[in-house]
Amino acid sequence: MESRLLVLFLTLAMLVAAGCSRDRLAQEVAEARQPPVVEPEVERREIKPPKIDTEDFEVGGFAGLMSVEDFGVNPIVGVRFAYHITEGFFVEAAAGQTDTEETSFERLSGAAQLLTPDERKLTYYNLSLGYNIFPGEAFVGRRWAMNSSIYFIGGVGSTDFAGDERFTVNFGTGFRILPTDWLALHLDFRDHIFDINLLGQDKTAHNLETHLGFTIFF
Repeated sequence: MESRLLVLFLTLAMLVAAGCSRDRLAQEVAEARQPPVVEPEVERREIKPPKIDTEDFEVGGFAGLMSVEDFGVNPIVGVRFAYHITEGFFVEAAAGQTDTEETSFERLSGAAQLLTPDERKLTYYNLSLGYNIFPGEAFVGRRWAMNSSIYFIGGVGSTDFAGDERFTVNFGTGFRILPTDWLALHLDFRDHIFDINLLGQDKTAHNLETHLGFTIFF
């Protein structure tokens, strides 16, 4: 009786061992059939962070066109100096000069001259506050990115024109782009507003200006 139990126990043990071997073999076959894990080969591109000058001052010049109300559209040149208080705010001092044309009244009347040649020169001086509303980058192709900013600007100043100095309010917008860490290019649109009376009637003149310029950080 004991021998039969021993034979039965050994038989069960052999069956269990055989079953485990079959399971292990099936697992190894399944693992062998799985495709090998492929590590992705991603080409890493070299990234050069933009170099931004840490100086807060910029100085430069500009040239463009100014439409002086009743006196035509005339070339204008000027200089600007700016100090960046923060990344957003900056103050700017600017001066510009243009020679105006004759008015339509002067051309039609023949001999009537409202202004002398010196009085036709318009010179303005402004102190303005600007805010960089959309700082970012401008892209040229796929590889060249330049720091840029769209800004709003406005302030007060004085305009010397028609034999008198006139209190002036100016406001506008501009676009600044930095090809290098020390050079900035500007595209600006401004409106210079002052009161004038040449024909016996007071009026508020809007004098639109657009110009291209450059500044150097130092």
